[in-house]
Amino acid sequence: MKGQQRSEDVQKNIIHRLKIARGHLSKVIKMVENQDYCLDVIHQSQAIQSSLKKVDGLLLNNHLKTCVIAQVREGKVEAVEEIMTVFKKQE
Repeated sequence: MKGQQRSEDVQKNIIHRLKIARGHLSKVIKMVENQDYCLDVIHQSQAIQSSLKKVDGLLLNNHLKTCVIAQVREGKVEAVEEIMTVFKKQE
């Protein structure tokens, strides 16, 4: 389902954070290939996870402010259940 477009600032911020995560992931792959110290690898892995959580937060914030508001105004309250479904997948 395609929603409303993100603002240019939000889009740039999300892409920037994803590129940072991609850089961290490349580093972690090399660290594993080089048999680096496990705790160093975990530290970098945690940085990736943190970065991706921030991306999720940005996306959710944008979704709530744009798509959900528009859907609720149109009487489509299933937008709330749609969000809850995403969070249930994390369990």
